[in-house]
Amino acid sequence: MQRLFASLALCGALVAASPALAALKVGDKAPDFTAPAALAGKDFKFTLSKALKKGPVVLYFFPAAYTSGCTAEAHEFAEATPEFEKLGATVIGVTAGAVDRIKDFSKEHCRDKFAVAAAPNGLIKSYDVGLKAVGVPMPGGLSNRTSYVIAPNGKILMAYSDGNFAGHVTQTMDAVKAYKATKK
Repeated sequence: MQRLFASLALCGALVAASPALAALKVGDKAPDFTAPAALAGKDFKFTLSKALKKGPVVLYFFPAAYTSGCTAEAHEFAEATPEFEKLGATVIGVTAGAVDRIKDFSKEHCRDKFAVAAAPNGLIKSYDVGLKAVGVPMPGGLSNRTSYVIAPNGKILMAYSDGNFAGHVTQTMDAVKAYKATKK
């Protein structure tokens, strides 16, 4: 029963959470990190600097695996991942919520297309994407819904925060396409 009330409280907090502006701005240096991750249900370590050697990285933070908005967002990113890959970009989702379930989430909802990582201590803070309700940081260290596109040199090309998952794939895809157009 307590677990049910805790889940309902989390859902209510997520609904009441106000969208925040992404803390890192275009042109800022993205903090490097290494995090436990999963792709197609298989564990590995994701390191941002290593991924950037291959091309731009679409880094999106989401509050918690297995919530309706986060699951829908993962499905949208999974559908778009082949196009991101054609453009030379890597997609990685990061969460501080339900980190014990990222392996299953990567297989079930990321559709074996892209990796999802568990936010290590300090990552949410270093990107300043902590979930806030009415402007006040919420306990538990969950992130808001923020997407970044990071250039291979580690600079932020695009930053977009919105509690609604619907625009994140479009925003990041447009930014990757714009970046690739400058490299032709």
